[in-house]
Amino acid sequence: MKVLISDSLGAAGIKMFEEESGIDVDVKTGLEPDELKKNIGDYDALVIRSATKVTADLLEAAKNLKVVGRAGIGLDNVDIPAATKHGVVVMNTPTGNVITTAEHTIAMMMALTRNIPWGTSTLKDGKWEKKKLQGREIYNKVLGIIGLGKIGSIVADRARGLKMQVIVHDSYIPDEQIEKAGFEAVSVEDLYHRADYITVHVPKLKDTLGLINKKAFNQMKDGVMIINCARGGIVDEADLNEALKSGKVAGAALDVFENEPPGVCPLFEIDRVICTPHLGASTLEAQTNVAVMVAEQIIAYLKDATVINAVNVPPVSGDLLEKLNPYLTLADRMGCLLAQLSQGAVKEILIEYAGDFEDLDLSPVTTAVLKGLMTPMIKDDVNFVNAQVLAKERGIKVTEAKITESEEYVNLITVKAISDKGKNKVAGTIFGRKNPRVVNINNFRLELAPVERFILIHNHDKPGAIGSIGTLLGDHDINISRMRVGQEEDSDKTMIFLRTDTPVPEDVLEEMRGLPLMISVVAFEL
Repeated sequence: MKVLISDSLGAAGIKMFEEESGIDVDVKTGLEPDELKKNIGDYDALVIRSATKVTADLLEAAKNLKVVGRAGIGLDNVDIPAATKHGVVVMNTPTGNVITTAEHTIAMMMALTRNIPWGTSTLKDGKWEKKKLQGREIYNKVLGIIGLGKIGSIVADRARGLKMQVIVHDSYIPDEQIEKAGFEAVSVEDLYHRADYITVHVPKLKDTLGLINKKAFNQMKDGVMIINCARGGIVDEADLNEALKSGKVAGAALDVFENEPPGVCPLFEIDRVICTPHLGASTLEAQTNVAVMVAEQIIAYLKDATVINAVNVPPVSGDLLEKLNPYLTLADRMGCLLAQLSQGAVKEILIEYAGDFEDLDLSPVTTAVLKGLMTPMIKDDVNFVNAQVLAKERGIKVTEAKITESEEYVNLITVKAISDKGKNKVAGTIFGRKNPRVVNINNFRLELAPVERFILIHNHDKPGAIGSIGTLLGDHDINISRMRVGQEEDSDKTMIFLRTDTPVPEDVLEEMRGLPLMISVVAFEL
């Protein structure tokens, strides 16, 4: 397997790839987009930071690509929907640089408050401007934090240690959770009205682009200070420039910009702006951490299919994968069986987990059902990454339910498919530790191993039905290797599961369908 590192990466991470058996690594930084596109088809994994742009065009050319790993947290340079559609796992390292970014935020706030950059500059110029550079205390000042994620929560904790009053707004975290962490939850309007300092720690999304704009500045108290160590564009630079000139904003500390590098920027002409070239994650410790983490994650995925810190597929640890693996196989085969049983467009999938699943995260199993379901429907490759997206694109509603008891089995997975032409149901379980078995198809009780190729025969339960099938196959020199018969509840019909040593030709299947007592004969490939 081949790994391409297209941006600078800590030496520790490169060394891990180099020392891993079965993996070849190439370090090619600074490639132009066309050059990268020309080379990407050879690689199974791509390691990036912020410079490489993983676009839809690049992904289209990446025929062998399985995973993109970002040594860092931000993924605004990756087209995640396109990656998902192409079945490419996208991972980041969200904890590798959170402490250093939070510390940088505090450092920027302190430097801004105590005029440290200007004190240094003027003193080196031979000036002694002690009175002019008088600062503030941050003690008992109100710090407004927008976004209480991993970085925001560390900033809040450090600010509390500095005896600041911390107020928090986060649209996606319940107020009770913020209060439980020991901080005051407020509306964004209240935060603007009360805060002496405002720092943002939200991702760059459609809803957060330009979040701190003219309207927001107009709601803030006079003399507020703004810190942005998150992503460029969250603070509108033109509106910030006007707010600084009007005196509404007393100062700003920026580590990120709308364009990076920013080139000529009007904000740089204002003395009360301090700035750094996206240094939030730039410490030796952080760069080593993210390099090691991304290497570990990609190696684990390429070699063991273990998913860690993926943004477009449920995370699966090695331990969880080991526990779920039999269920993933079973669910995949059940979904594939249902797709071939169903007539018309599938509109809804209902999945019921019954029994003792030891509080396991079963979301990967649900994904496996959808993967199996979509595979016969779509000619393009379907995998555990893109199955849910493809199902959603086709308007398939997915409902899950979990009950604690199963009447006959330790655990049982039941999947129902509703199409515009009817309903079908498949139920399955695990025999022993790792042997998947389908135990119910619609109203037929039977036991079958969901192997790659088999035939299901629906017939009237009368003498001669099974004998006629055996005779027909014998006449064509086709040997039956396994047969199971399931009885339909409260009916005189049966379902026969049939495996043969060699594939049954279509003309023989058609002949079988013409036998007396046959209702349907369907060949399956899972």
